[in-house]
Amino acid sequence: MNLNLITQPYFRLFPGDFSGNPLQRQTPKVLFATTEIAGFENPELIVLNEKLSQEIGLGKLENEADFAFLNAAAVPENMKTYATAYAGHQFGNWAGQLGDGRAIYAGEIQNTNGKKTEIQWKGAGATPYSRHADGRAVLRSSVREYLMSEAIHHLGIPTTRALSLSFSGEDVMRDMMYDGNADYEKGAVMLRTAESFLRFGHFELLSAQGETETLQKLTDFAIENYFPEITSEGPEKYAEFFNNISERTADLMVEWYRVGFVHGVMNTDNMSVLGLTIDYGPFSFLDEYSLNFTPNTTDLPGRRYAFGKQAKIAQWNLWQLANALFPLIKDEKILEKILNDFTEIFWTKHDKMMAAKFGFEAVLENDGEFFTKAQEILEDLKIDYTLFFKQLENLDEKSDLKIHFSEVFYEVLSDEQLLKFAEFILNYRDRLSKNAITGPESLAIMKKTNPKFILRNYLLFECIAELNEGKKDLFRKLSTALENPYEEIYPEFSKKRPAIYNDQSGCSTLSCSS
Repeated sequence: MNLNLITQPYFRLFPGDFSGNPLQRQTPKVLFATTEIAGFENPELIVLNEKLSQEIGLGKLENEADFAFLNAAAVPENMKTYATAYAGHQFGNWAGQLGDGRAIYAGEIQNTNGKKTEIQWKGAGATPYSRHADGRAVLRSSVREYLMSEAIHHLGIPTTRALSLSFSGEDVMRDMMYDGNADYEKGAVMLRTAESFLRFGHFELLSAQGETETLQKLTDFAIENYFPEITSEGPEKYAEFFNNISERTADLMVEWYRVGFVHGVMNTDNMSVLGLTIDYGPFSFLDEYSLNFTPNTTDLPGRRYAFGKQAKIAQWNLWQLANALFPLIKDEKILEKILNDFTEIFWTKHDKMMAAKFGFEAVLENDGEFFTKAQEILEDLKIDYTLFFKQLENLDEKSDLKIHFSEVFYEVLSDEQLLKFAEFILNYRDRLSKNAITGPESLAIMKKTNPKFILRNYLLFECIAELNEGKKDLFRKLSTALENPYEEIYPEFSKKRPAIYNDQSGCSTLSCSS
Protein backbone atom coordinates (compact mmCIF):
# COMPACT_ATOMS: atom_id res chain seq x y z
CA MET A 1 0.00 0.00 0.00
CA ASN A 2 1.01 3.57 -0.59
CA LEU A 3 1.03 4.87 2.99
CA ASN A 4 2.82 8.10 2.16
CA LEU A 5 -0.17 10.14 3.17
CA ILE A 6 0.03 13.91 3.07
CA THR A 7 -0.44 15.69 6.36
CA GLN A 8 -3.54 17.81 5.95
CA PRO A 9 -2.93 21.54 5.38
CA TYR A 10 -4.58 22.00 8.77
CA PHE A 11 -1.10 21.72 10.25
CA ARG A 12 0.26 24.59 8.16
CA LEU A 13 -2.72 26.91 7.94
CA PHE A 14 -4.66 26.69 11.18
CA PRO A 15 -4.01 26.90 14.91
CA GLY A 16 -3.83 23.54 16.65
CA ASP A 17 -3.04 21.82 19.93
CA PHE A 18 0.17 19.83 19.38
CA SER A 19 0.45 18.47 22.93
CA GLY A 20 -0.82 15.00 22.04
CA ASN A 21 -2.74 15.04 25.33
CA PRO A 22 -5.88 12.87 24.96
CA LEU A 23 -7.50 14.39 28.06
CA GLN A 24 -11.04 15.34 27.15
CA ARG A 25 -11.31 19.09 27.41
CA GLN A 26 -12.17 22.39 25.79
CA THR A 27 -9.59 23.50 23.22
CA PRO A 28 -10.49 27.13 22.53
CA LYS A 29 -9.19 28.92 19.45
CA VAL A 30 -7.81 25.78 17.75
CA LEU A 31 -9.19 23.68 14.92
CA PHE A 32 -7.48 20.39 15.76
CA ALA A 33 -5.50 18.47 18.35
CA THR A 34 -2.82 15.86 17.65
CA THR A 35 -4.11 12.49 18.80
CA GLU A 36 -2.60 9.00 18.81
CA ILE A 37 -4.57 5.92 17.80
CA ALA A 38 -5.26 3.23 20.39
CA GLY A 39 -2.86 0.70 18.86
CA PHE A 40 -5.07 -2.39 19.11
CA GLU A 41 -3.13 -5.53 20.02
CA ASN A 42 -5.30 -8.28 18.51
CA PRO A 43 -7.29 -6.78 15.65
CA GLU A 44 -8.63 -8.74 12.68
CA LEU A 45 -9.45 -7.34 9.27
CA ILE A 46 -12.99 -8.18 8.17
CA VAL A 47 -12.96 -6.50 4.77
CA LEU A 48 -10.98 -4.08 2.63
CA ASN A 49 -12.84 -2.17 -0.06
CA GLU A 50 -10.28 -3.01 -2.75
CA LYS A 51 -11.95 -1.00 -5.52
CA LEU A 52 -11.98 2.15 -3.40
CA SER A 53 -8.42 1.55 -2.20
CA GLN A 54 -7.21 1.42 -5.81
CA GLU A 55 -9.35 4.39 -6.83
CA ILE A 56 -7.98 6.76 -4.18
CA GLY A 57 -4.35 5.69 -4.67
CA LEU A 58 -3.69 3.43 -1.67
CA GLY A 59 -3.38 0.27 -3.75
CA LYS A 60 -3.28 -3.34 -2.59
CA LEU A 61 -2.47 -4.96 0.75
CA GLU A 62 1.19 -5.97 0.64
CA ASN A 63 2.60 -6.47 4.14
CA GLU A 64 1.99 -6.44 7.87
CA ALA A 65 2.40 -2.66 8.01
CA ASP A 66 -0.61 -2.33 5.72
CA PHE A 67 -2.72 -4.53 8.00
CA ALA A 68 -1.53 -2.60 11.04
CA PHE A 69 -2.60 0.67 9.41
CA LEU A 70 -6.07 -0.58 8.45
CA ASN A 71 -6.61 -2.13 11.88
CA ALA A 72 -5.46 0.95 13.84
CA ALA A 73 -2.72 -1.16 15.38
CA ALA A 74 0.20 1.03 14.29
CA VAL A 75 1.00 3.86 11.88
CA PRO A 76 4.09 4.77 9.84
CA GLU A 77 6.51 7.07 11.66
CA ASN A 78 5.92 9.96 9.26
CA MET A 79 2.13 9.96 9.81
CA LYS A 80 0.72 12.70 12.03
CA THR A 81 -2.69 11.80 13.37
CA TYR A 82 -5.19 14.29 14.76
CA ALA A 83 -8.83 15.03 15.59
CA THR A 84 -10.67 18.21 14.62
CA ALA A 85 -12.73 20.56 16.75
CA TYR A 86 -16.18 21.71 15.71
CA ALA A 87 -19.38 22.85 17.39
CA GLY A 88 -23.06 22.49 16.57
CA HIS A 89 -26.74 22.55 17.33
CA GLN A 90 -28.05 19.21 18.54
CA PHE A 91 -31.81 18.65 18.42
CA GLY A 92 -32.22 22.40 17.93
CA ASN A 93 -30.09 23.47 20.90
CA TRP A 94 -26.62 25.00 20.89
CA ALA A 95 -24.20 22.37 22.20
CA GLY A 96 -20.95 24.35 22.10
CA GLN A 97 -17.68 22.56 21.36
CA LEU A 98 -18.12 19.01 20.09
CA GLY A 99 -15.44 17.65 17.74
CA ASP A 100 -14.22 14.28 16.49
CA GLY A 101 -15.02 12.11 19.48
CA ARG A 102 -14.44 8.80 17.70
CA ALA A 103 -12.71 9.90 14.50
CA ILE A 104 -8.96 10.34 14.05
CA TYR A 105 -7.46 11.64 10.81
CA ALA A 106 -4.72 9.65 9.13
CA GLY A 107 -4.16 12.33 6.49
CA GLU A 108 -4.75 12.79 2.79
CA ILE A 109 -3.93 10.56 -0.19
CA GLN A 110 -3.56 11.70 -3.80
CA ASN A 111 -4.16 9.36 -6.73
CA THR A 112 -2.47 9.43 -10.15
CA ASN A 113 -5.11 11.84 -11.48
CA GLY A 114 -4.31 14.34 -8.76
CA LYS A 115 -7.55 13.81 -6.83
CA LYS A 116 -7.13 14.14 -3.07
CA THR A 117 -9.04 12.09 -0.51
CA GLU A 118 -9.10 12.45 3.27
CA ILE A 119 -8.83 9.27 5.35
CA GLN A 120 -9.84 8.82 8.97
CA TRP A 121 -10.36 5.98 11.42
CA LYS A 122 -13.59 5.69 13.37
CA GLY A 123 -13.35 3.88 16.68
CA ALA A 124 -9.56 4.06 16.99
CA GLY A 125 -9.46 5.60 20.45
CA ALA A 126 -10.23 8.60 22.61
CA THR A 127 -9.56 12.18 21.55
CA PRO A 128 -9.83 15.48 23.44
CA TYR A 129 -13.34 15.67 21.95
CA SER A 130 -14.66 12.29 23.10
CA ARG A 131 -16.87 13.99 25.73
CA HIS A 132 -16.48 11.47 28.60
CA ALA A 133 -16.58 8.53 26.16
CA ASP A 134 -13.90 6.01 25.20
CA GLY A 135 -13.51 6.81 21.50
CA ARG A 136 -14.20 3.18 20.62
CA ALA A 137 -16.89 1.81 18.30
CA VAL A 138 -18.82 -1.43 18.41
CA LEU A 139 -19.23 -3.95 15.62
CA ARG A 140 -22.95 -3.20 15.36
CA SER A 141 -22.60 0.47 14.45
CA SER A 142 -19.45 -0.05 12.37
CA VAL A 143 -21.04 -2.68 10.13
CA ARG A 144 -24.05 -0.42 9.69
CA GLU A 145 -21.90 2.53 8.60
CA TYR A 146 -19.61 0.46 6.38
CA LEU A 147 -22.44 -1.12 4.42
CA MET A 148 -24.83 1.83 4.38
CA SER A 149 -22.30 4.41 3.22
CA GLU A 150 -21.41 2.11 0.34
CA ALA A 151 -25.10 1.48 -0.39
CA ILE A 152 -25.77 5.22 -0.55
CA HIS A 153 -22.77 5.68 -2.87
CA HIS A 154 -23.95 3.01 -5.30
CA LEU A 155 -27.42 4.55 -5.32
CA GLY A 156 -25.71 7.60 -6.80
CA ILE A 157 -26.01 9.83 -3.72
CA PRO A 158 -23.08 11.93 -2.42
CA THR A 159 -21.60 10.35 0.71
CA THR A 160 -18.53 9.54 2.71
CA ARG A 161 -17.12 6.12 1.75
CA ALA A 162 -16.03 3.02 3.67
CA LEU A 163 -12.47 1.78 3.07
CA SER A 164 -12.08 -1.04 5.59
CA LEU A 165 -13.68 -2.71 8.59
CA SER A 166 -11.94 -4.67 11.35
CA PHE A 167 -12.58 -6.33 14.67
CA SER A 168 -10.61 -4.32 17.23
CA GLY A 169 -9.99 -7.36 19.44
CA GLU A 170 -11.60 -5.57 22.37
CA ASP A 171 -15.02 -5.78 24.00
CA VAL A 172 -16.74 -2.44 24.46
CA MET A 173 -19.41 -1.56 27.04
CA ARG A 174 -22.51 0.08 25.52
CA ASP A 175 -26.06 0.89 26.63
CA MET A 176 -27.70 0.32 23.25
CA MET A 177 -31.13 1.75 24.09
CA TYR A 178 -30.06 4.21 26.82
CA ASP A 179 -32.27 2.32 29.29
CA GLY A 180 -29.65 1.42 31.90
CA ASN A 181 -29.02 -2.09 30.54
CA ALA A 182 -25.41 -1.71 29.41
CA ASP A 183 -23.55 -4.77 28.17
CA TYR A 184 -20.32 -5.69 26.41
CA GLU A 185 -20.27 -5.85 22.62
CA LYS A 186 -17.54 -6.72 20.14
CA GLY A 187 -15.42 -3.69 19.32
CA ALA A 188 -14.60 -2.62 15.77
CA VAL A 189 -12.70 0.03 13.87
CA MET A 190 -13.24 1.28 10.34
CA LEU A 191 -11.47 3.56 7.91
CA ARG A 192 -13.65 5.99 5.99
CA THR A 193 -12.89 8.46 3.24
CA ALA A 194 -14.24 11.70 1.80
CA GLU A 195 -13.07 14.53 -0.38
CA SER A 196 -13.45 16.50 2.84
CA PHE A 197 -15.05 15.94 6.22
CA LEU A 198 -15.68 19.67 6.72
CA ARG A 199 -18.97 20.22 8.54
CA PHE A 200 -21.26 23.15 9.26
CA GLY A 201 -19.98 22.82 12.82
CA HIS A 202 -16.38 23.71 11.95
CA PHE A 203 -17.57 27.16 10.87
CA GLU A 204 -20.01 27.48 13.77
CA LEU A 205 -17.21 26.88 16.28
CA LEU A 206 -14.96 29.66 14.97
CA SER A 207 -17.82 32.13 14.61
CA ALA A 208 -19.08 31.46 18.12
CA GLN A 209 -15.59 32.03 19.52
CA GLY A 210 -15.23 35.30 17.61
CA GLU A 211 -12.27 33.92 15.66
CA THR A 212 -13.15 35.82 12.48
CA GLU A 213 -9.67 35.73 10.98
CA THR A 214 -9.42 31.94 11.31
CA LEU A 215 -13.02 31.63 10.07
CA GLN A 216 -12.04 33.52 6.93
CA LYS A 217 -8.94 31.35 6.47
CA LEU A 218 -11.02 28.18 6.79
CA THR A 219 -13.61 29.47 4.32
CA ASP A 220 -10.91 30.51 1.85
CA PHE A 221 -9.34 27.05 2.25
CA ALA A 222 -12.69 25.34 1.53
CA ILE A 223 -13.36 27.51 -1.54
CA GLU A 224 -9.87 27.03 -2.97
CA ASN A 225 -9.89 23.26 -2.55
CA TYR A 226 -13.53 22.21 -3.02
CA PHE A 227 -15.39 25.00 -4.82
CA PRO A 228 -13.29 25.90 -7.89
CA GLU A 229 -16.37 27.32 -9.60
CA ILE A 230 -16.28 30.29 -7.20
CA THR A 231 -14.15 33.03 -8.75
CA SER A 232 -15.47 36.23 -7.16
CA GLU A 233 -13.74 38.14 -4.37
CA GLY A 234 -14.64 39.80 -1.08
CA PRO A 235 -18.02 39.29 0.61
CA GLU A 236 -19.52 38.15 -2.70
CA LYS A 237 -17.17 35.16 -2.68
CA TYR A 238 -18.44 34.05 0.72
CA ALA A 239 -22.07 34.58 -0.34
CA GLU A 240 -21.43 32.33 -3.36
CA PHE A 241 -19.89 29.78 -1.02
CA PHE A 242 -23.00 29.74 1.15
CA ASN A 243 -25.31 29.62 -1.87
CA ASN A 244 -23.40 26.64 -3.25
CA ILE A 245 -23.71 24.80 0.07
CA SER A 246 -27.43 25.56 0.15
CA GLU A 247 -27.96 24.14 -3.35
CA ARG A 248 -25.90 21.03 -2.63
CA THR A 249 -27.90 20.49 0.55
CA ALA A 250 -31.19 20.81 -1.35
CA ASP A 251 -29.95 18.27 -3.90
CA LEU A 252 -29.00 15.87 -1.10
CA MET A 253 -32.42 16.13 0.52
CA VAL A 254 -34.15 15.36 -2.81
CA GLU A 255 -31.97 12.27 -3.21
CA TRP A 256 -32.79 11.05 0.29
CA TYR A 257 -36.49 11.40 -0.50
CA ARG A 258 -36.02 9.58 -3.79
CA VAL A 259 -34.80 6.40 -2.13
CA GLY A 260 -36.60 6.77 1.21
CA PHE A 261 -33.52 7.37 3.37
CA VAL A 262 -33.94 8.74 6.90
CA HIS A 263 -30.71 10.05 8.45
CA GLY A 264 -32.06 10.08 11.99
CA VAL A 265 -29.84 12.72 13.60
CA MET A 266 -29.52 15.83 11.42
CA ASN A 267 -27.67 18.01 13.92
CA THR A 268 -25.66 20.83 12.37
CA ASP A 269 -22.43 19.03 13.26
CA ASN A 270 -23.65 16.14 11.08
CA MET A 271 -24.04 18.32 7.99
CA SER A 272 -21.35 18.36 5.29
CA VAL A 273 -20.50 21.61 3.49
CA LEU A 274 -19.92 19.48 0.37
CA GLY A 275 -23.44 18.11 0.49
CA LEU A 276 -22.35 14.60 1.48
CA THR A 277 -24.30 12.11 3.55
CA ILE A 278 -22.14 11.96 6.68
CA ASP A 279 -22.20 10.37 10.15
CA TYR A 280 -24.25 7.20 9.86
CA GLY A 281 -25.92 6.56 13.21
CA PRO A 282 -29.59 5.68 13.83
CA PHE A 283 -30.50 5.76 10.13
CA SER A 284 -33.02 3.71 8.20
CA PHE A 285 -34.57 3.27 4.81
CA LEU A 286 -38.35 3.43 4.83
CA ASP A 287 -40.17 0.14 4.91
CA GLU A 288 -43.81 1.26 4.97
CA TYR A 289 -44.14 4.85 3.77
CA SER A 290 -44.53 7.36 6.60
CA LEU A 291 -43.65 11.04 6.61
CA ASN A 292 -43.62 10.86 10.42
CA PHE A 293 -41.17 7.97 10.68
CA THR A 294 -37.99 8.43 12.69
CA PRO A 295 -35.71 5.47 13.43
CA ASN A 296 -33.98 7.32 16.30
CA THR A 297 -35.36 6.60 19.77
CA THR A 298 -33.58 9.74 21.01
CA ASP A 299 -35.78 11.72 18.60
CA LEU A 300 -38.99 10.63 20.33
CA PRO A 301 -41.59 11.87 20.98
CA GLY A 302 -40.96 15.12 19.06
CA ARG A 303 -39.76 13.45 15.83
CA ARG A 304 -37.69 16.49 14.88
CA TYR A 305 -35.74 14.44 12.34
CA ALA A 306 -38.64 12.43 10.87
CA PHE A 307 -38.54 11.50 7.18
CA GLY A 308 -40.98 14.21 6.08
CA LYS A 309 -39.20 16.94 8.04
CA GLN A 310 -35.70 16.46 6.67
CA ALA A 311 -35.83 19.28 4.11
CA LYS A 312 -37.13 21.77 6.68
CA ILE A 313 -34.43 20.73 9.13
CA ALA A 314 -31.79 21.10 6.43
CA GLN A 315 -33.03 24.65 5.87
CA TRP A 316 -32.97 25.34 9.62
CA ASN A 317 -29.40 24.06 9.73
CA LEU A 318 -28.50 26.38 6.86
CA TRP A 319 -29.85 29.30 8.90
CA GLN A 320 -27.31 28.40 11.60
CA LEU A 321 -24.52 28.23 9.03
CA ALA A 322 -25.65 31.60 7.66
CA ASN A 323 -25.31 33.07 11.16
CA ALA A 324 -21.80 31.61 11.40
CA LEU A 325 -20.73 33.07 8.04
CA PHE A 326 -22.36 36.47 8.57
CA PRO A 327 -19.09 38.11 9.77
CA LEU A 328 -17.69 37.39 6.28
CA ILE A 329 -20.79 38.11 4.15
CA LYS A 330 -22.13 41.06 6.17
CA ASP A 331 -25.39 41.26 4.22
CA GLU A 332 -28.60 40.00 5.80
CA LYS A 333 -30.68 40.43 2.62
CA ILE A 334 -28.39 38.22 0.54
CA LEU A 335 -28.43 35.51 3.20
CA GLU A 336 -32.20 35.70 3.58
CA LYS A 337 -32.68 35.43 -0.19
CA ILE A 338 -30.47 32.34 -0.39
CA LEU A 339 -32.31 30.74 2.51
CA ASN A 340 -35.72 31.57 1.06
CA ASP A 341 -34.65 30.32 -2.37
CA PHE A 342 -33.84 26.96 -0.77
CA THR A 343 -37.57 26.21 -0.49
CA GLU A 344 -38.28 26.81 -4.18
CA ILE A 345 -35.13 25.01 -5.31
CA PHE A 346 -35.94 22.00 -3.16
CA TRP A 347 -39.57 21.65 -4.23
CA THR A 348 -38.82 22.18 -7.92
CA LYS A 349 -36.21 19.42 -7.84
CA HIS A 350 -38.36 17.26 -5.57
CA ASP A 351 -41.27 17.33 -8.03
CA LYS A 352 -38.96 16.50 -10.95
CA MET A 353 -37.68 13.56 -8.92
CA MET A 354 -41.20 12.36 -8.13
CA ALA A 355 -42.14 12.68 -11.78
CA ALA A 356 -39.22 10.43 -12.68
CA LYS A 357 -40.25 7.85 -10.07
CA PHE A 358 -43.66 7.61 -11.74
CA GLY A 359 -42.21 7.61 -15.26
CA PHE A 360 -43.30 11.13 -16.23
CA GLU A 361 -40.88 12.94 -18.55
CA ALA A 362 -41.88 16.37 -17.20
CA VAL A 363 -43.84 17.98 -14.37
CA LEU A 364 -47.28 19.14 -15.52
CA GLU A 365 -49.51 21.76 -13.92
CA ASN A 366 -51.56 19.44 -11.71
CA ASP A 367 -48.78 17.01 -10.81
CA GLY A 368 -48.24 18.58 -7.39
CA GLU A 369 -51.75 17.52 -6.43
CA PHE A 370 -51.10 14.04 -7.84
CA PHE A 371 -47.88 13.65 -5.80
CA THR A 372 -49.67 14.74 -2.63
CA LYS A 373 -52.38 12.17 -3.29
CA ALA A 374 -49.74 9.52 -3.88
CA GLN A 375 -48.16 10.28 -0.50
CA GLU A 376 -51.55 10.01 1.18
CA ILE A 377 -52.24 6.65 -0.43
CA LEU A 378 -48.80 5.26 0.41
CA GLU A 379 -49.10 6.36 4.04
CA ASP A 380 -52.77 5.59 4.70
CA LEU A 381 -52.55 2.08 3.24
CA LYS A 382 -49.14 1.34 4.83
CA ILE A 383 -47.46 0.57 1.52
CA ASP A 384 -43.81 -0.42 1.19
CA TYR A 385 -42.13 2.54 -0.54
CA THR A 386 -39.53 0.61 -2.55
CA LEU A 387 -41.66 -2.39 -3.47
CA PHE A 388 -44.55 -0.20 -4.63
CA PHE A 389 -42.48 1.43 -7.37
CA LYS A 390 -40.95 -1.92 -8.29
CA GLN A 391 -44.42 -3.33 -8.87
CA LEU A 392 -45.60 -0.16 -10.59
CA GLU A 393 -42.91 -0.69 -13.23
CA ASN A 394 -44.29 -4.16 -13.95
CA LEU A 395 -47.95 -3.10 -14.10
CA ASP A 396 -49.88 -3.72 -17.30
CA GLU A 397 -53.50 -3.41 -18.40
CA LYS A 398 -54.26 -7.04 -17.59
CA SER A 399 -52.84 -6.96 -14.04
CA ASP A 400 -55.16 -7.87 -11.19
CA LEU A 401 -54.32 -5.05 -8.76
CA LYS A 402 -55.02 -7.07 -5.62
CA ILE A 403 -52.68 -9.85 -6.72
CA HIS A 404 -50.08 -7.67 -8.42
CA PHE A 405 -49.56 -5.44 -5.39
CA SER A 406 -50.28 -8.07 -2.71
CA GLU A 407 -46.74 -8.02 -1.30
CA VAL A 408 -46.45 -4.24 -0.86
CA PHE A 409 -49.05 -3.81 1.91
CA TYR A 410 -48.16 -4.16 5.60
CA GLU A 411 -51.82 -4.62 6.58
CA VAL A 412 -54.74 -6.43 4.96
CA LEU A 413 -56.84 -3.88 3.08
CA SER A 414 -60.57 -3.50 3.46
CA ASP A 415 -62.78 -3.40 0.35
CA GLU A 416 -63.02 0.36 0.76
CA GLN A 417 -59.24 0.70 0.88
CA LEU A 418 -58.84 -1.52 -2.20
CA LEU A 419 -61.31 0.69 -4.03
CA LYS A 420 -59.36 3.77 -3.00
CA PHE A 421 -56.13 2.18 -4.24
CA ALA A 422 -57.71 1.14 -7.56
CA GLU A 423 -58.95 4.70 -8.09
CA PHE A 424 -55.43 6.04 -7.55
CA ILE A 425 -53.97 3.58 -10.07
CA LEU A 426 -56.66 4.65 -12.55
CA ASN A 427 -55.64 8.29 -12.07
CA TYR A 428 -52.01 7.28 -12.49
CA ARG A 429 -52.71 5.57 -15.80
CA ASP A 430 -54.61 8.63 -16.96
CA ARG A 431 -51.67 10.88 -16.07
CA LEU A 432 -49.23 8.49 -17.75
CA SER A 433 -51.23 8.78 -20.97
CA LYS A 434 -50.35 12.48 -21.09
CA ASN A 435 -46.64 11.68 -21.47
CA ALA A 436 -45.00 12.91 -24.66
CA ILE A 437 -42.71 9.86 -24.64
CA THR A 438 -43.29 6.17 -25.38
CA GLY A 439 -44.05 3.50 -22.80
CA PRO A 440 -40.55 1.96 -23.01
CA GLU A 441 -38.99 5.41 -22.57
CA SER A 442 -41.15 6.02 -19.51
CA LEU A 443 -40.17 2.65 -18.08
CA ALA A 444 -36.47 3.43 -18.63
CA ILE A 445 -36.86 6.61 -16.54
CA MET A 446 -38.46 4.62 -13.73
CA LYS A 447 -35.84 1.88 -13.77
CA LYS A 448 -32.92 4.30 -13.32
CA THR A 449 -34.76 6.26 -10.60
CA ASN A 450 -36.28 3.53 -8.43
CA PRO A 451 -33.91 1.10 -6.68
CA LYS A 452 -34.78 -2.59 -6.55
CA PHE A 453 -32.58 -3.17 -3.52
CA ILE A 454 -32.34 -1.07 -0.39
CA LEU A 455 -30.30 -2.00 2.66
CA ARG A 456 -33.13 -2.53 5.11
CA ASN A 457 -32.44 -2.42 8.83
CA TYR A 458 -33.61 -5.99 9.38
CA LEU A 459 -31.02 -7.20 6.86
CA LEU A 460 -28.33 -5.27 8.70
CA PHE A 461 -29.57 -6.76 11.98
CA GLU A 462 -29.26 -10.30 10.59
CA CYS A 463 -25.86 -9.52 9.08
CA ILE A 464 -24.50 -8.19 12.40
CA ALA A 465 -25.81 -11.25 14.24
CA GLU A 466 -24.00 -13.54 11.78
CA LEU A 467 -20.73 -11.59 12.00
CA ASN A 468 -20.87 -11.87 15.78
CA GLU A 469 -20.91 -15.65 15.21
CA GLY A 470 -17.97 -15.47 12.80
CA LYS A 471 -20.06 -15.91 9.63
CA LYS A 472 -19.58 -13.61 6.61
CA ASP A 473 -21.92 -15.08 3.97
CA LEU A 474 -24.71 -12.53 4.40
CA PHE A 475 -22.20 -9.68 4.60
CA ARG A 476 -20.78 -10.73 1.22
CA LYS A 477 -24.23 -11.09 -0.36
CA LEU A 478 -25.34 -7.68 0.89
CA SER A 479 -22.10 -6.16 -0.41
CA THR A 480 -22.86 -7.55 -3.87
CA ALA A 481 -26.50 -6.47 -3.77
CA LEU A 482 -25.76 -2.91 -2.69
CA GLU A 483 -23.26 -2.49 -5.53
CA ASN A 484 -26.13 -3.18 -7.96
CA PRO A 485 -29.17 -1.48 -6.37
CA TYR A 486 -31.09 -0.98 -9.62
CA GLU A 487 -31.00 -4.71 -10.37
CA GLU A 488 -32.64 -7.60 -8.55
CA ILE A 489 -29.57 -9.76 -7.88
CA TYR A 490 -31.09 -11.59 -4.91
CA PRO A 491 -34.92 -11.86 -5.10
CA GLU A 492 -35.03 -12.88 -1.43
CA PHE A 493 -34.02 -9.33 -0.51
CA SER A 494 -36.95 -7.87 -2.48
CA LYS A 495 -39.51 -8.35 0.23
CA LYS A 496 -41.04 -6.20 2.94
CA ARG A 497 -39.81 -6.31 6.52
CA PRO A 498 -40.87 -9.61 8.16
CA ALA A 499 -43.39 -9.15 10.96
CA ILE A 500 -41.04 -10.71 13.52
CA TYR A 501 -38.87 -7.60 13.22
CA ASN A 502 -41.63 -5.03 13.68
CA ASP A 503 -40.67 -4.19 17.26
CA GLN A 504 -37.10 -5.48 17.28
CA SER A 505 -34.53 -2.93 18.50
CA GLY A 506 -32.00 -2.44 15.73
CA CYS A 507 -34.64 -3.08 13.05
CA SER A 508 -37.44 -0.58 13.51
CA THR A 509 -35.83 1.68 16.12
CA LEU A 510 -32.27 2.48 17.10
CA SER A 511 -30.38 4.81 19.41
CA CYS A 512 -27.30 6.93 18.80
CA SER A 513 -25.22 4.51 20.89
CA SER A 514 -22.22 3.17 19.00
